[in-house]
Amino acid sequence: MRALWALADPAQNAYVGSSGTHGTPWPHLRQLCRVERHRLTIRRGQVTATEVEVRYFVTSADPARADAQGLLAAIRGHWGIENRLHYVRDVTFDEDRCQVRGGAIPETLAACRNLVIALLRRAGTTNIAAGLRTYTARPAEAALLVLGAGLT
Repeated sequence: MRALWALADPAQNAYVGSSGTHGTPWPHLRQLCRVERHRLTIRRGQVTATEVEVRYFVTSADPARADAQGLLAAIRGHWGIENRLHYVRDVTFDEDRCQVRGGAIPETLAACRNLVIALLRRAGTTNIAAGLRTYTARPAEAALLVLGAGLT
């Protein structure tokens, strides 16, 4: 279950200051949000644990255009991007443990990883790790995937 509370009161939001300065409002702040998520762990049909996670958000979205449902959808959309891209880079490619630090090599490796992800997604792969295993076992198909990248 998810619940969202939003505060869209300009007078109250003025107390949220930039750089910790009390009373100096952020120029584009429209809403403060609190999202509470309840998660149950169920084992053998029994609830074994209940976890409550609380997160806070600030947004420039006007309350007239972004109600609670819209804000929840935007937050879920953000996590969709996180799970779809950053998780793949962090876990599948183990990018955080890469020891390359100097020159243009880190940017080049990131561009190569992005290219691989884009090619696999374009080929219809939904699980990048499985796609990597598939194309590692079939180098001729991998070459065709790369060579045919410009074809639509």
